[in-house]
Amino acid sequence: MSSTDSTEIHISGIARDSIVDGEGIRLTVFTQGCPRRCPGCHNPDTQPLVGGRMTTVGAVLAEIDENPLLTGLTLSGGEPFLQPAALLPLARGAHERGLDVWSYTGYTLEELRAQKNPAVDALLDELDVLVDGDYRAEERDLTLHFRGSRNQRVIDLAATRATGQLTLRYADE
Repeated sequence: MSSTDSTEIHISGIARDSIVDGEGIRLTVFTQGCPRRCPGCHNPDTQPLVGGRMTTVGAVLAEIDENPLLTGLTLSGGEPFLQPAALLPLARGAHERGLDVWSYTGYTLEELRAQKNPAVDALLDELDVLVDGDYRAEERDLTLHFRGSRNQRVIDLAATRATGQLTLRYADE
C-alpha cells in the first residue's frame, strides 16, 4: 500500500458502472461541495460543502479493481477542482490500471489554468478529457454528447497537450 492510498477524498457517492459520464463503462466519483450552485444543476445534493462522506484513494482504487469491465474513471461533482491534490493520486492510479480519466467542472479550462495552482495544474495534466463550463438551463440540449448545455465543452486534453491547440472531442456539435 502506497502512502497516497490513505489520501482522503470528500465524496457524495460513487456510480460503479456508469455509461453516461464519459465514453465506455466508468466508475464515477461524485465529489461533495460546489460553490457555483448553477440553477438546474444535475447533482444539487452534491453542492453543500458539508454532508457526503470521506473515503480514501485506496478504497476507490479497490472498487476499480473489482470491476474488470471498466474502461475509465470520471471525476464529477460537486466540483472536483475543490480537492485536486486528493484526486491526483486517484487519477494516477486509474491510469496505472489502463483506464482513461475524465473530469467534469463548472469552471472553464482557462479559469482553472488562471488559478496558477500547482495541484490544479497537476490534475489537469493527468486528465484525458475535461468537460468544462457551468450548466446553463437556457442552453440545455439533450442531444449533446456527455454534457448538458451548449456552452460546455468536451475537451480532449491528451490531444490538446500533444498539439498545443485546444482540441474538442465532439467539435461537430
